[in-house]
Amino acid sequence: MKVGFIVDHLDGKLSGIGYYCKSLSTSKEFNNKNNEIILIHSDKINNTSKLNNIIIPKYKIFLYNTFRKFVFMPFYLKKYNFDLVHDSYIFGPFLFKTKYKKIVTIYDMTPLVVKDKQEFSRKIKYYILKYFVKRVNRIITCSENSKQDIINFFKVSPDKVSVIYLASNKEYGQLTKKETNSKLIKYNLVNKKYIFYVGNLEKHKNVEGLIESFNLISKKNKDLILVLGGKKGWGYEDINKKIIELDLSDKIIFTGYVDEKDLPALYNGASLFVYPSYYEGFGLPPLEAMSCGCPVITSNTSSLPEVVGDAGIMVDPNNVDELAKQMERVLTDEKLRKEMIKKGLKQAKKFSWEKCARETLKVYEEVIKENKK
Repeated sequence: MKVGFIVDHLDGKLSGIGYYCKSLSTSKEFNNKNNEIILIHSDKINNTSKLNNIIIPKYKIFLYNTFRKFVFMPFYLKKYNFDLVHDSYIFGPFLFKTKYKKIVTIYDMTPLVVKDKQEFSRKIKYYILKYFVKRVNRIITCSENSKQDIINFFKVSPDKVSVIYLASNKEYGQLTKKETNSKLIKYNLVNKKYIFYVGNLEKHKNVEGLIESFNLISKKNKDLILVLGGKKGWGYEDINKKIIELDLSDKIIFTGYVDEKDLPALYNGASLFVYPSYYEGFGLPPLEAMSCGCPVITSNTSSLPEVVGDAGIMVDPNNVDELAKQMERVLTDEKLRKEMIKKGLKQAKKFSWEKCARETLKVYEEVIKENKK
């Protein structure tokens, strides 16, 4: 089979989609000689994959990226005679009739599930997506919860949606104290007791709720720090206002975007990882934290119970008091901490990028076979 894999978000600082593209394209399964998979992209990417690459020229016009995919890319790809094209980011070159089969990855339905916590432009994209998904042969998503949301919102057949779980990278594991401190020194966190959060600083991530819960326990734990890692997103101003309102500026550290090489150490050094998001398509950070032996508290909503299982503590993200209570409990109960760490390490082993790659290739084969019936 000859497959074109459209990769995105690989230039610059990687986020969830970038990790997905990089991890699949560098997996042993994708780089197997029996598979002819070609990366399609238009970015200057730092990619170590051995796969062949097709560089698509950018068109400097209004909304060039989406427009490029819809209008120009189908004609550009026509000459490669693909059996199948898989787009890693929601919209693909799928508006016109093509010989190749079409697969798209939809990670979550955040803009339609938590509308009041999303900027307008994101919601518009997903309303357009409703008509777009009718043109694809298969949708890949990363949790059973997201699958059900896709079925409910887009009215597609369950057979059209395949669930393939993501994973944490091999770099995420337990480190020695020396290895951890060699990275923490950069953030002035050596020998500091801190609660850690990492992710985009946006409304639907419920960072404000985390700050309010932290405020309830910080007076008892005077040496405790809250470390917020990640890029500023929609609604960041309200997060900053909340910190000023509660007079916590000296107890909260913003790291900004955390380099992939530093992140395992920040998980290892943390006393607790808290991820109280209102909605996630998968939720990589809790999985990464468990892989590093860090106790996890997260929300009991969306896909997060699928990822964490019985290894973490799950709470209602709207219940600030309960979140604070559970944070205090994990910080003070050593027996509970050890149990959570043990269960977390076991839970994390259930997920791997090689498994993700194998299952993705299986979907490719299924869709191509459907074409030949």
